[in-house]
Amino acid sequence: MFSNARTSQILLALASQPGERLTVRQIMTVLQDRAFALLIVLLGLPNCLPMPPPIPLVCGLLLALVAIQITFGREAPWLPRQLLNRSVARTDVERAVGRAIPVFRRLERISRPRMTFLDTPISMRLMGAVILILALGLLFAPPFVGQIPLGLAVCLVGLGLVERDGLVIIGGLIIGSIGLTLSLGFVYAIFAGIETLF
Repeated sequence: MFSNARTSQILLALASQPGERLTVRQIMTVLQDRAFALLIVLLGLPNCLPMPPPIPLVCGLLLALVAIQITFGREAPWLPRQLLNRSVARTDVERAVGRAIPVFRRLERISRPRMTFLDTPISMRLMGAVILILALGLLFAPPFVGQIPLGLAVCLVGLGLVERDGLVIIGGLIIGSIGLTLSLGFVYAIFAGIETLF
Protein backbone atom coordinates (compact mmCIF):
# COMPACT_ATOMS: atom_id res chain seq x y z
CA MET A 1 0.00 0.00 0.00
CA PHE A 2 2.78 2.44 0.93
CA SER A 3 5.69 0.92 -1.01
CA ASN A 4 6.27 4.10 -3.04
CA ALA A 5 4.81 6.62 -0.58
CA ARG A 6 6.83 9.44 0.90
CA THR A 7 7.19 9.94 4.63
CA SER A 8 4.60 12.75 4.71
CA GLN A 9 1.98 10.58 2.98
CA ILE A 10 2.40 7.76 5.49
CA LEU A 11 2.19 10.17 8.42
CA LEU A 12 -1.02 11.68 7.02
CA ALA A 13 -2.50 8.20 6.65
CA LEU A 14 -1.59 7.52 10.25
CA ALA A 15 -3.23 10.72 11.51
CA SER A 16 -6.43 9.91 9.60
CA GLN A 17 -6.98 6.52 11.24
CA PRO A 18 -10.48 6.14 12.74
CA GLY A 19 -11.19 6.25 16.47
CA GLU A 20 -10.35 8.56 19.33
CA ARG A 21 -7.17 6.67 20.22
CA LEU A 22 -4.53 4.81 18.22
CA THR A 23 -2.92 1.67 19.56
CA VAL A 24 0.73 0.96 18.93
CA ARG A 25 -0.45 -2.13 17.00
CA GLN A 26 -2.45 0.09 14.60
CA ILE A 27 0.56 2.35 14.13
CA MET A 28 2.78 -0.65 13.29
CA THR A 29 0.22 -1.88 10.74
CA VAL A 30 0.28 1.47 8.94
CA LEU A 31 4.08 1.64 8.91
CA GLN A 32 4.40 -1.85 7.37
CA ASP A 33 7.76 -2.62 5.70
CA ARG A 34 9.36 0.69 6.69
CA ALA A 35 8.52 0.26 10.34
CA PHE A 36 12.00 0.78 11.79
CA ALA A 37 12.76 4.08 10.06
CA LEU A 38 9.25 5.45 10.46
CA LEU A 39 9.09 4.41 14.11
CA ILE A 40 12.16 6.56 14.63
CA VAL A 41 10.36 9.50 12.98
CA LEU A 42 7.20 8.92 15.03
CA LEU A 43 9.08 8.69 18.33
CA GLY A 44 10.87 11.93 17.52
CA LEU A 45 7.76 13.85 16.47
CA PRO A 46 6.16 14.46 19.90
CA ASN A 47 9.47 15.82 21.16
CA CYS A 48 9.60 18.50 18.46
CA LEU A 49 6.99 20.37 20.52
CA PRO A 50 7.08 21.47 24.17
CA MET A 51 5.81 18.36 25.95
CA PRO A 52 5.35 17.68 29.67
CA PRO A 53 6.80 14.63 31.39
CA PRO A 54 6.56 11.67 30.96
CA ILE A 55 6.26 11.95 27.15
CA PRO A 56 10.02 12.43 26.47
CA LEU A 57 10.75 9.59 28.91
CA VAL A 58 8.31 7.19 27.22
CA CYS A 59 9.52 8.13 23.74
CA GLY A 60 13.13 7.77 24.85
CA LEU A 61 12.54 4.28 26.27
CA LEU A 62 10.70 3.12 23.14
CA LEU A 63 13.36 4.65 20.92
CA ALA A 64 16.05 2.84 22.91
CA LEU A 65 14.20 -0.46 22.37
CA VAL A 66 14.03 0.20 18.62
CA ALA A 67 17.70 1.27 18.49
CA ILE A 68 18.90 -1.86 20.27
CA GLN A 69 17.07 -4.03 17.74
CA ILE A 70 18.62 -2.11 14.82
CA THR A 71 22.06 -2.51 16.42
CA PHE A 72 21.58 -6.29 16.61
CA GLY A 73 20.47 -6.45 12.97
CA ARG A 74 16.77 -7.30 13.26
CA GLU A 75 14.89 -6.86 9.99
CA ALA A 76 11.56 -5.93 11.59
CA PRO A 77 10.82 -4.39 14.98
CA TRP A 78 9.60 -6.51 17.88
CA LEU A 79 7.47 -4.90 20.57
CA PRO A 80 5.96 -6.54 23.69
CA ARG A 81 2.26 -7.37 23.49
CA GLN A 82 1.47 -5.04 26.41
CA LEU A 83 3.11 -2.18 24.53
CA LEU A 84 1.30 -3.04 21.27
CA ASN A 85 -2.00 -2.68 23.13
CA ARG A 86 -1.16 0.74 24.56
CA SER A 87 -2.70 3.74 22.85
CA VAL A 88 -2.24 7.46 22.29
CA ALA A 89 -4.91 10.07 21.64
CA ARG A 90 -5.45 10.56 17.91
CA THR A 91 -5.68 14.33 18.49
CA ASP A 92 -2.10 14.28 19.83
CA VAL A 93 -0.97 12.38 16.74
CA GLU A 94 -2.83 14.82 14.48
CA ARG A 95 -1.28 17.82 16.22
CA ALA A 96 2.28 16.49 15.96
CA VAL A 97 1.81 15.37 12.34
CA GLY A 98 0.18 18.69 11.40
CA ARG A 99 3.18 20.62 12.71
CA ALA A 100 5.66 18.28 11.05
CA ILE A 101 4.10 17.82 7.59
CA PRO A 102 5.12 21.25 6.13
CA VAL A 103 8.72 20.66 7.22
CA PHE A 104 8.80 17.11 5.89
CA ARG A 105 7.34 18.18 2.55
CA ARG A 106 10.02 20.84 2.15
CA LEU A 107 12.71 18.29 3.02
CA GLU A 108 11.21 15.72 0.64
CA ARG A 109 11.43 18.19 -2.25
CA ILE A 110 15.20 18.37 -1.85
CA SER A 111 15.81 14.90 -0.44
CA ARG A 112 17.11 12.11 -2.66
CA PRO A 113 19.35 9.05 -2.28
CA ARG A 114 22.76 10.50 -1.35
CA MET A 115 25.77 9.12 0.51
CA THR A 116 24.15 5.70 0.30
CA PHE A 117 27.12 4.07 2.04
CA LEU A 118 25.08 4.85 5.17
CA ASP A 119 22.46 2.41 3.87
CA THR A 120 24.59 -0.75 4.29
CA PRO A 121 23.87 -3.38 7.01
CA ILE A 122 27.02 -2.43 8.96
CA SER A 123 26.18 1.28 8.75
CA MET A 124 22.63 0.55 9.93
CA ARG A 125 23.99 -1.23 13.02
CA LEU A 126 26.23 1.75 13.76
CA MET A 127 23.22 4.01 13.23
CA GLY A 128 21.33 1.94 15.78
CA ALA A 129 24.05 2.68 18.34
CA VAL A 130 23.89 6.41 17.54
CA ILE A 131 20.08 6.42 17.87
CA LEU A 132 20.45 4.66 21.22
CA ILE A 133 22.65 7.56 22.42
CA LEU A 134 20.00 10.07 21.25
CA ALA A 135 17.34 8.02 23.07
CA LEU A 136 19.34 8.16 26.30
CA GLY A 137 19.63 11.92 25.82
CA LEU A 138 15.82 12.14 25.69
CA LEU A 139 15.60 10.34 29.04
CA PHE A 140 17.61 13.12 30.70
CA ALA A 141 16.45 16.12 28.66
CA PRO A 142 15.35 19.28 30.52
CA PRO A 143 11.53 19.30 30.91
CA PHE A 144 9.13 20.88 28.39
CA VAL A 145 11.58 22.37 25.84
CA GLY A 146 14.93 20.67 26.41
CA GLN A 147 13.94 17.66 24.33
CA ILE A 148 13.17 19.69 21.18
CA PRO A 149 16.69 19.55 19.59
CA LEU A 150 16.82 15.80 20.21
CA GLY A 151 13.31 15.37 18.80
CA LEU A 152 14.31 17.23 15.65
CA ALA A 153 17.50 15.17 15.40
CA VAL A 154 15.63 11.88 15.73
CA CYS A 155 13.08 12.94 13.09
CA LEU A 156 15.80 13.95 10.62
CA VAL A 157 17.71 10.70 11.14
CA GLY A 158 14.51 8.70 10.59
CA LEU A 159 13.60 10.72 7.50
CA GLY A 160 17.11 10.26 6.12
CA LEU A 161 16.80 6.49 6.60
CA VAL A 162 13.40 6.41 4.85
CA GLU A 163 14.59 8.53 1.93
CA ARG A 164 18.11 6.97 1.90
CA ASP A 165 19.59 10.45 2.18
CA GLY A 166 22.86 10.44 4.13
CA LEU A 167 23.05 14.23 4.07
CA VAL A 168 19.78 14.52 6.03
CA ILE A 169 21.07 11.91 8.50
CA ILE A 170 24.26 13.91 9.07
CA GLY A 171 22.19 17.08 9.59
CA GLY A 172 20.18 15.22 12.22
CA LEU A 173 23.34 14.04 13.96
CA ILE A 174 24.70 17.60 14.14
CA ILE A 175 21.47 18.83 15.76
CA GLY A 176 21.54 15.76 18.00
CA SER A 177 25.00 16.67 19.30
CA ILE A 178 23.58 20.04 20.39
CA GLY A 179 20.67 18.33 22.12
CA LEU A 180 22.99 15.89 23.90
CA THR A 181 25.10 18.79 25.12
CA LEU A 182 21.99 20.42 26.60
CA SER A 183 20.94 17.17 28.28
CA LEU A 184 24.42 16.61 29.76
CA GLY A 185 24.43 20.21 31.01
CA PHE A 186 21.05 19.65 32.65
CA VAL A 187 22.23 16.46 34.38
CA TYR A 188 25.42 18.18 35.53
CA ALA A 189 23.41 21.10 36.96
CA ILE A 190 21.18 18.69 38.91
CA PHE A 191 24.13 16.82 40.41
CA ALA A 192 25.95 20.07 41.16
CA GLY A 193 22.84 21.35 42.95
CA ILE A 194 22.53 18.14 44.99
CA GLU A 195 26.21 18.32 45.89
CA THR A 196 25.84 21.86 47.27
CA LEU A 197 23.07 20.63 49.58
CA PHE A 198 25.46 18.22 51.23
